[in-house]
Order: sequence, then C-alpha cells, then structure tokens
Amino acid sequence: MPSSNKAHLAMIQLINETGSGTIVDLGSGWGNFVIRIAKKYPQRQIVGYELSFLPWLTSSCLKKILRLQNLTLHRTNFYHADLSMACVLTCYLFPKAMEKINHKLQVEKSDVHFLISNNFALPSWQPYKTIQLSDFYKSPIYLYKIGQTKTEIK
Repeated sequence: MPSSNKAHLAMIQLINETGSGTIVDLGSGWGNFVIRIAKKYPQRQIVGYELSFLPWLTSSCLKKILRLQNLTLHRTNFYHADLSMACVLTCYLFPKAMEKINHKLQVEKSDVHFLISNNFALPSWQPYKTIQLSDFYKSPIYLYKIGQTKTEIK
C-alpha cells in the first residue's frame, strides 16, 4: 500500500533529524518513497528492499532512468537481510511485520540509530517523536531512537 504525500513529507521531516548515514526502506514497493529520498539526499546512501517482482522491477527501471547512483534496490526479504549498514530504517508495515522488525532489532547488533514508521508502532518501544497527520484518520508517523539511545519500555 503506497503512503500518502502527507506521510512522505512527514517522514522526510523526521529524516532531517537523523544525521548523514545510510537510509534503508523496508518494503520499498513501487519506489515512490525511496526514489524521492534518493533525489532529496544525494549525499546519503539509500537502500530499498522489495520482495514483489513487478514493484521492484518498476522502481529499478525508474532508478536507472533517473540515474540515482546513491540508490540500491534489492529484491529480497528484508527479514533475512543484513541491515548492519543502516543508520535509519523507514517502513510502512502492518503490526505483525513490526513485531518481526522489533525482534530483528533486538537480536542483531547493528548501527541502526533511528526507525521511522508510517502508521504502525514498534511494539514495546516509546517513540522519540510522533507527527500526527491532518488526514481523515489522523495517521501517526513515529520516530524511534534505536541502539545506544534506545528508549525501550520494560
């Protein structure tokens, strides 16, 4: 399910608070968000993971057409991927997927410092910041600090 323009803008606002490291989009779909952030942040490495063939192919073609050298797209399951190079994770995933991400973050040692989630909370974590969209559903966009600055609820 693609994110709205309002959600993209809010996520970009939060990305602005994350420094200069690699941004990894979990479930990059048709490329709407990863292409946008690759264009906005040409100095940062952007990585997208998408398992579905047609969305991955479409975003890969757009990447080539737009000559986005800072964007890497993988057609693989991000649950099995090494995310240790990521500074920031972005996602728009359903609650069960967020539980799996939560587990992955707890088990693996990585350099992930931030997670930005559209609509769905990271279980057992307290968001560092939340932006409430002015859409019909008042959708939340969450920013979590991960790793050494972790604010996990016990």
